[in-house]
Amino acid sequence: MAEDKKHKSGFVNILGKPNMGKSTLLNALVGEKMSIITSKPQTTRHRIIGIVNSEDVQIVFSDTPGFIDEPAYRMQQMMNAFISSSFDDADIILFVTDPYEPLDDQDNLFHRIVAHAAPVFAIINKIDLVGEEELQARTQQLSLLLPGQKIYPVSALKGNGVEVLMADIISSLPEGPAFYPKDQLTDRPERFFVSEIIRGQIMEQYHEEIPYSCEINIDQFSEGESRTGPITRISATIYTLDERKKTILLGKGGSAIKNLGIEARKEIEFFLDKRVFLELTVKIKDNWRNDESALKNFGYQN
Repeated sequence: MAEDKKHKSGFVNILGKPNMGKSTLLNALVGEKMSIITSKPQTTRHRIIGIVNSEDVQIVFSDTPGFIDEPAYRMQQMMNAFISSSFDDADIILFVTDPYEPLDDQDNLFHRIVAHAAPVFAIINKIDLVGEEELQARTQQLSLLLPGQKIYPVSALKGNGVEVLMADIISSLPEGPAFYPKDQLTDRPERFFVSEIIRGQIMEQYHEEIPYSCEINIDQFSEGESRTGPITRISATIYTLDERKKTILLGKGGSAIKNLGIEARKEIEFFLDKRVFLELTVKIKDNWRNDESALKNFGYQN
């Protein structure tokens, strides 16, 4: 009689600087849109978990904010704290870079990674943007900084190299039980992802400092009925720092906030697979990025 196959499980935590494609990689590995993807840096502000399950495997992936060398305010300090906490439970570390970013200013992060007992997979993302010579140069550079660790060239956006990476992650997992129910995809509620969708649309539609001055609170999330059938009613408040930014968010005659609501509603409906009524309000919360109480209300705590 064949021996029962052992169950494998573990926490696989994704680290790296802002704008390296960590969120894109998480989405590619999980197969769902778990994190905001935009071309702007510092998009991810929280530690976001995505869970991959099969009969004998559970992988708990964790996307973290990009490491900020010199935090400018309390929010960024808390974002860095999410990174520190990811070392506590990591069974595998995925360090993500791209072919271009300087590596010589990441000594503290490299020291922590090298000192950690978990296997480290060094990932060179965005390989679809470079030639073989540039890729080899970056591979050699990483080999010196992370001696003995595996290096994976991937394009998370195109899916290149992701299957090989996933296979090696599974083979490197320790034996262990499932940490979450097998039908669970994440530890975050739907309303968290709704707020992330709204914030993602702000990232896409506004420029300069506006996206970085905003935070979202979901005030209402309820199921109801309309004349045409079931509908999810969502009310959200966008908090920003001052009157000038509020005016920009609203736009002339409310045109900007109206367009934001239309695009966010479309994406939320796709995410929830339900009809949605979305109401957006803009309010001023002075200096919220340094306000400990406000930050905790927005979820900036481990």
